[in-house]
Amino acid sequence: MGADAARIENLTVDVTSPESVQAAVGTIVERHGTIDVLVNNAGINVDGPVAELDWDRWRACFDVNVGGVFLMSQAVAEVMKTARRGRIINAASFAAIVPSVGSAAYAASKAAVVQLTRVLASELGPYDVTVNAYAPGMVPTAMNGFAEMPPEAQDRLLDTLSLRRWESADDVADLLIFLASDQAGYITGTLVDVSGGKLATQIPARAYGR
Repeated sequence: MGADAARIENLTVDVTSPESVQAAVGTIVERHGTIDVLVNNAGINVDGPVAELDWDRWRACFDVNVGGVFLMSQAVAEVMKTARRGRIINAASFAAIVPSVGSAAYAASKAAVVQLTRVLASELGPYDVTVNAYAPGMVPTAMNGFAEMPPEAQDRLLDTLSLRRWESADDVADLLIFLASDQAGYITGTLVDVSGGKLATQIPARAYGR
């Protein structure tokens, strides 16, 4: 890997602000000439029953999870259309496939990301730009606290997986590298489930004798 390929630059972007997004994209294009891959990974979680959800919290969830994907994709679309190539990869969630009680805002926002992905895929197809979404399962993070749960609670969650282990960041990164590659050039408009076979069957834990 050469020095240029290894260089990492950090830009602070508010994905809910059109001005912030446009400024960041403009800076990148000015420095590098184009944008080849966009991974929309910014997201927040908002929990709570529908009857108790505050409107501002609901709106904030959509502003980041859906609005951020919209603004970032819109900003890079013209760059990629001019180059006639590109990859847009959007973070959805297993919650977009099977939601949980109390996850209405988060699940609905991630389902919206999936539909936005499909529309973008068709709109950008004529320019050889692919757009896909991915649905991680259970990656322990500070936001979800999976790894800090009591052992019995962890067991209940792990029992829903066909591959009965916590998902790692590398499990997700491997998929993103593939979707960004030339090998994925004919894959677009899809949601890739990278959840370890979560609820692939009704009781996957039976395969483990549980």
